[in-house]
Amino acid sequence: MAKLKKWGGYALIAFVAFYLLTQPESAAGVIQGALGGLMGGAESMSRFVNALLP
Repeated sequence: MAKLKKWGGYALIAFVAFYLLTQPESAAGVIQGALGGLMGGAESMSRFVNALLP
């Protein structure tokens, strides 16, 4: 099972590298979307904590 996880990780890294090299515009869009989601979540958490504080 450990070997399967190891090779699966290698396959994932290879796929990401292939995707970045063959379609950089699409890859950039995916990264921008992910970062936008993280920033939105951080902003929501910030508003939540600020609402808890007097």
